Amino acid sequence: MKEKIPKLHCTSTEYPRKMASDRGELSRLTVIRTKNARRRRLKYTCETMKNIIITENKNNGDKDDDDHLHGSKPSNGLIEISLSLSSSPSKVEALACRPSHGSLSVIGRRCEMEDAVKVELGFMDKGGEKLDFYGVYDGHGGFRVAEECKERLHKLLAEEMVEDNEKGSGIDWGTTMERCFEKMDEEVNKGRQAEEMVGSTAVVAVVGDGRLVVANCGDSRAVLSRGGVATALSFDHKPDRADELERVESAGGRVINWNGYRVLGVLATSRSIGDQYLKPFVICRPEVTVHELTNRDEFLILATDGLWDVVSNEVACRVMRHCLNGQIRNKSSANVADRNCAAEATAVLVELAISRGSRDNISVVVVQLRKT
Repeated sequence: MKEKIPKLHCTSTEYPRKMASDRGELSRLTVIRTKNARRRRLKYTCETMKNIIITENKNNGDKDDDDHLHGSKPSNGLIEISLSLSSSPSKVEALACRPSHGSLSVIGRRCEMEDAVKVELGFMDKGGEKLDFYGVYDGHGGFRVAEECKERLHKLLAEEMVEDNEKGSGIDWGTTMERCFEKMDEEVNKGRQAEEMVGSTAVVAVVGDGRLVVANCGDSRAVLSRGGVATALSFDHKPDRADELERVESAGGRVINWNGYRVLGVLATSRSIGDQYLKPFVICRPEVTVHELTNRDEFLILATDGLWDVVSNEVACRVMRHCLNGQIRNKSSANVADRNCAAEATAVLVELAISRGSRDNISVVVVQLRKT
């Protein structure tokens, strides 16, 4: 008889508590319930995962914290969390020579889903080396721009790369990414759409040919674990960031503290794609970093601020390591070789953000850069 998997209700009916100290938090996963679970739908773009087992590490004599932990607790000392996830219609090609990855996007406590994620394996062939594209988009004012970025940005980047190769000048990742983002911005701001108060942040990564290229526009973020150390590959474009504040004011704009620092008291990020009505104060130019990959590079995390508002870079990387060392595993995978650690990590990171009171859409992409 096929086992029936219960759904996990994962939002809070109580006012979010002050975020607890990171120390010691990773030995447990807090699951908070909701009255409105039907609106919390998970978009899972890698593979269907039915059960996740989180190993509970407690020192002898520690008392169970029932106020923070909900769920069934089997006699073997494991806490069983059941996830009800739906497979994406588009099946991701599994290639052993490429890094494993996982991507997950949830509506969270918002009324509308405005995030989007994109994984495009082999989107470009560079000298016989396949390049992979990963993108996370956080829309505001609606989902339209985020969805258009999901469908078009990687294609525009491929076109720009082909054009650079035809010129024979080679790829300058900084200028290539800037042209790509500018064209994307022009597309979403055409015609009457320019009057809409809608836009999206974008953080994208290109992996391959021994390099990791990250371009960021807005307050989503990319974090790399290198040699056990969490390293930010992008820096949030917040209006109160010193250089961003100076740029906005030099263009004649103002940053107003209205429930947080906002450009003209409206937008809480100083760079985005779209938002024609806020130009030239809000720009679409990304900040680009290029890193040579080494054997010390473990994994990459791309996520919207729904994660980063409540989970630090260091904690997110430690969660990923728990997946890699077997403290978090897929119950349905009898063989360790069948596990997709990156896919499991995305689900756990999302659950952690929800349990810590994130009130935004949450989207995460995890890319495992080396096998452990």
